[in-house]
Amino acid sequence: HVTRLFSATDAKFHFGPKDVWTLFHSYAFDFSVWELWGALLYGGRLVVVPYFVSRSPQAFLRLLADEGVTVLNQTPTAFRQLLHAEQQAASQGEALTLALRYVIFGGEALDLASLRPWFERHGDARPQLVNMYGITETTVHVTWRPVGLVDLERPGSSVIGQPIADLQLYLLDAAGQPVPLGVPGEIHVGGAGVARGYLRRPELTAARFVDDRFGPVPGRKLYRAGDLARRLPSGDLEYLGRIDHQVKLRGFRIELGEIESSLSTHPDVRETVVIVREDVPGDQRLVA
Repeated sequence: HVTRLFSATDAKFHFGPKDVWTLFHSYAFDFSVWELWGALLYGGRLVVVPYFVSRSPQAFLRLLADEGVTVLNQTPTAFRQLLHAEQQAASQGEALTLALRYVIFGGEALDLASLRPWFERHGDARPQLVNMYGITETTVHVTWRPVGLVDLERPGSSVIGQPIADLQLYLLDAAGQPVPLGVPGEIHVGGAGVARGYLRRPELTAARFVDDRFGPVPGRKLYRAGDLARRLPSGDLEYLGRIDHQVKLRGFRIELGEIESSLSTHPDVRETVVIVREDVPGDQRLVA
């Protein structure tokens, strides 16, 4: 699965032995598969980021400069913090030279407007910013979309682009039928990256891994992502959010109902509701 992921993205990224990657995320997070093997499969160098450095945007920024990192993988939330750290360093006269070739986003929806300060400082050619949508059950990444200055004028949600070479993506309605252009539908993913199912969870496997009635391979499965998207006239996909009560916050999948259930066990609590609020732009928090 790992080797097919990088084979399917070879023509898009051109990684090589001179690239320097960081292991910024926990190895329990699927993003780390991309970080680890992106370096090792191409003979590059991997910088393992110490935990406390990963929690300090200022220290992490200095590490990127000192180690000459060329491929950076970030959730949008982490990148916004890094962006603010760079602005702060510049205002204090600290000269930091970055060697970045790619900044790759994943783990949560990308707010394109939040990238404006970065583009104003660095342009949109080098490094190339890329938004990728992915799911653990389909081996990390499903779609990719280079992001540029022109996208800042695009209204709406996170544009996630098109599937990588060896995956197929369908937008289906509640009856399992393809939706028309511009109409929201649930993302279903097929192809070489799809897992066989959940370990010792046959009921969940049956619910989420369904027969592929559209592909050329009999008996192949599609993974129901639980995510909504719509296809734009350009052919790109626009991510619209979840169809259930699950949310993604700073890269973590969170079931709001589980938190509500836990809070309801307190003897002084009669009713609960948990939502995601964004009182400060770019700062999403759970509120009960």
